Amino acid sequence: MQRILVIDDDPSVRNFLKRGLSYEGYAVDLAESGEAGLNQARDRYPDLVILDWMMPGMDGVEVLRRLRAADEKLPVIMLTAKDAPEDQIKGLDTGADDYVTKPISFDVLVARIRSLLRRHQAEAPTVLRFADLEMNTEAFTVRRGERNISLTSLEFRLLQTFLENPERVMSKELILDKVWGTDFFGDVNVVEVYVKQIRQKLEAGGEPRLIQTIRGAGYVLRENP
Repeated sequence: MQRILVIDDDPSVRNFLKRGLSYEGYAVDLAESGEAGLNQARDRYPDLVILDWMMPGMDGVEVLRRLRAADEKLPVIMLTAKDAPEDQIKGLDTGADDYVTKPISFDVLVARIRSLLRRHQAEAPTVLRFADLEMNTEAFTVRRGERNISLTSLEFRLLQTFLENPERVMSKELILDKVWGTDFFGDVNVVEVYVKQIRQKLEAGGEPRLIQTIRGAGYVLRENP
């Protein structure tokens, strides 16, 4: 399930988008301020952000700059009452992928969300690499150096999540959400079991560990120092 983060200080807008986007089949997280939105994005990484421009404290432009510093490709739709051409230019130049003015036409917003997510998915690389590890997401193959590695579909999705987020420390809860989905209500320690299985396969030829444990925080795809 694709996850959308809505950052807006207006509770009526947040609730309206939560209801509508949930009905459209998206998982929706809400944040009432720029600071809360950045924290939310770190804890539960979204597939797309809907970002209000005019918020007290940290405004949408500053939030956008910080989101872009962390991920240049994260799809962001700027949502605002500012409809002057110079405002739209400023928003787009800052890094927004699209610009939707209030009052919101929900059907138009959903169409733009779908378009952005399709474009983002199409731009995703077919081959993911880290150190001597290589994954082809279309051919469903994994290699470590010259050695082919056979993975189950769940192991493949888990390793793909690591390869798409190299050097990023991810909690068990975040990994569970990304790989198993929000409908999974089992034990979070299932992540530990699957990480162990993948490690065994990646290290079967005596290769050094790539999936590191960060005590108290989770896991990270990183070469040993």
